[in-house]
Amino acid sequence: MNMSGCFIQLCRVIILMNNQELIDLYNQAVYDTDRDAALEVIHGALKAGKTPEEIVFEIIIPALDQTVKMIENDDSMCLAQHFMTSQIASEVVDEMLPLFKTETEHRGTVVIGSAFGDLHSLGKRIVAGCLRANMIEVFDLGVNVPAERFIDEAILHHAEVIAVSSMMMHTARGDRGALGIRKILEERSLSQIRLVVGGAPFRFNPELYKIVQADAWAPDGVSASRVIWELIKEVRG
Repeated sequence: MNMSGCFIQLCRVIILMNNQELIDLYNQAVYDTDRDAALEVIHGALKAGKTPEEIVFEIIIPALDQTVKMIENDDSMCLAQHFMTSQIASEVVDEMLPLFKTETEHRGTVVIGSAFGDLHSLGKRIVAGCLRANMIEVFDLGVNVPAERFIDEAILHHAEVIAVSSMMMHTARGDRGALGIRKILEERSLSQIRLVVGGAPFRFNPELYKIVQADAWAPDGVSASRVIWELIKEVRG
């Protein structure tokens, strides 16, 4: 059977599936880091009659939530699986949004970047992908970002949350990282902006986020989206 025939057969199977079965099928492809298979499930669901809105809100976002729970209970998931989870979800949402019947507002805004002196980018890219999949607007400032720029960009984009990634202890605890950001937030009376951190130093010491005066931290890129969403809801009341 050729690829076209396989896809048609998949569509016939998907028609008979409920949402949870679709989520399980999609997540299995993601867990296997099989991007093509995951996208086939989504395109098959679209072909079988699911609307773009249903795909995002009834499949992709619940699938991400399910993946977070899986990660919390299974620390054997590798970085490739984390990265694939966020990137595929983000890609699907980007594809579905223009097909929505009515324009959907973002649920919040985040500026994200690696702390000053830190050139690591994978962790924040995973977080950014998951946030976008959850309909949260993300402005990625890149790596080696000064504290002042985090603040300026947060003000410019009306962000509820600043997210800072640090993979080394000296960038996590440095005065131009989270500590510097907190100082400027206080100096400018910007207490409404929340500060969240992540990266290896915070996994080694889960209490470190308090030392650098952040509001919260997350142990991995995927669960960070849930932590940040809770902060956004807190800010928005």
